[in-house]
Amino acid sequence: MELEQVKCECGHVNPHGTVLCESCGKPLIEDTSQKLLDMRYEGSARRSQTYNKTVIDQIWNFFSSVKVGVWLIVVTLVASALGTIYPQEMYIPPTVTAAEYYEDQYGFTGAMYYQLGFHNLYGSWWYMILIASIGISLVICSLDRVVPLYRALKKQGIKRNEGFLRRQRLFSSTKVDNYEEIYDTIKSNLQKKRYNVREENGNILAEKGRFSRWGPYVNHVGLIIFLIGAMLRFFPGMYTDEVMWIREGETKSIPGTNGQYFLKNEEFIKEVYEEGKEDEVFNEAINRAGSGMVVKNYQTNVTLYERDENAIPGEEAELIKVKDHDIKVNIPLKHDHYALYQVDYKLDELSTMSFNLVNKASQESMGNIKIDLRDPQLKYDLQNDYSIEIVSYFPDFYFDNDGNPASKSKIPNNPAFVFKMYSPQKPEGEISFVAIQQNLEPFGDNTYKMSFSGIETKDVSALIVRRDFTLWILGLGGIIFMVGVVQGMYWVHRRVWVQKVNGEILIAGHTNKNWFGLKNEINSILMDTKLNLPIDQTQEEEKVTKGSE
Repeated sequence: MELEQVKCECGHVNPHGTVLCESCGKPLIEDTSQKLLDMRYEGSARRSQTYNKTVIDQIWNFFSSVKVGVWLIVVTLVASALGTIYPQEMYIPPTVTAAEYYEDQYGFTGAMYYQLGFHNLYGSWWYMILIASIGISLVICSLDRVVPLYRALKKQGIKRNEGFLRRQRLFSSTKVDNYEEIYDTIKSNLQKKRYNVREENGNILAEKGRFSRWGPYVNHVGLIIFLIGAMLRFFPGMYTDEVMWIREGETKSIPGTNGQYFLKNEEFIKEVYEEGKEDEVFNEAINRAGSGMVVKNYQTNVTLYERDENAIPGEEAELIKVKDHDIKVNIPLKHDHYALYQVDYKLDELSTMSFNLVNKASQESMGNIKIDLRDPQLKYDLQNDYSIEIVSYFPDFYFDNDGNPASKSKIPNNPAFVFKMYSPQKPEGEISFVAIQQNLEPFGDNTYKMSFSGIETKDVSALIVRRDFTLWILGLGGIIFMVGVVQGMYWVHRRVWVQKVNGEILIAGHTNKNWFGLKNEINSILMDTKLNLPIDQTQEEEKVTKGSE
């Protein structure tokens, strides 16, 4: 139900809840406890202070509160700080689950950290709700204030109610006879001070710097745009920032491309500064670090492929070569808004291990198997009905608290195997546990054993894959925010009213900040007029209060 509007004696109709008439400034709601007028938002009607009946009203009033906005920011900052106590999920080893990692590494607090969702804080639903709530609060706070403020400033009349003028912070009155002469002087001086002067029946409203009042709301617009950009980072395809480990000779799908692009690691190259072959500065650094320890360059020579979109469904898609590129530190591979940066490497990671099936008595080899440590086969057939089955594989072997073999990760740092060896003499098979420098026979002596015969290693390169379609949104929000900061900080909204009432000239002034500066400016405007200079009525109130005490 629409609330009744309030009509002022000047004839202007004001929205319900207006404190000061938008046209003449007459107080519509008297507050005898205050001598000076409350000029916040020009006394205009704010929706949050007028309507409180429906659920929408209550939601609007909740988010329009500055206190609520501040608390939302505080809670978000506290949550963000808690998210830095332990590493986020993206930074933990990719070979273990998050639940296992946090509990194993940090105990009970780590388990709680995971259960409460702090391990993936910035992508969690409740953190997104906090960010969205801050955005909603900014929008509603801005609309609740800027719309009535704009309306009040746009509709303000030149001739103001006498009570409005007398209850301004800066005010003076002077009885005069030659108002016409003084009027021209005041008008001229105001224009020299770059005031926009409006006249009506011998009354003046001089105003400048009104646009500075919109500075805080421009800030809000910038923050809202910035928050939108931050939230868009969690939408698929808008933002990618992932680490890709790729071995020499390996072709791998690039993360975040949905299988559209593939990368082949042709070769990894590491170069170091050699002592005696560099200039004096580098030789001193090499001496301090130790010969061969100062890296000169490391790079990954790659080939970029794109998946053939015209491939027949159900068939393996053909990869079309796009280009070759040498990825070095600060020299990324860029294509289709993606950028791949060289960030890390690992030399001589185990790639394959070879074993011979050996008769322990005769030392005769029954055949050789070569195991791909990244993708081992379950069974290897040898000659003359000999075969090897891998019962268990532990890429990063260790014994757990119960004494059972386990793996720390899926990376082959310390491979171990449980083999089952089949032979004509032992068709039921024999069990052997083989690790580096370990060869155990848990069920008694075997006829055959697995004898280590060689390894192959490969260098591994770490690349960061980045794609960011939100950067321009974040930049735009930041620029708009700074425009609002400058707009509200370096300019001031000042108004001066000059009116003749019953043989007196009333001078009143109002500003949103720097009252001392406005007072000095009015004093200079009235310098040659012999009018009484405005006084700061807040200081007069303080004197009266102290005197009564």
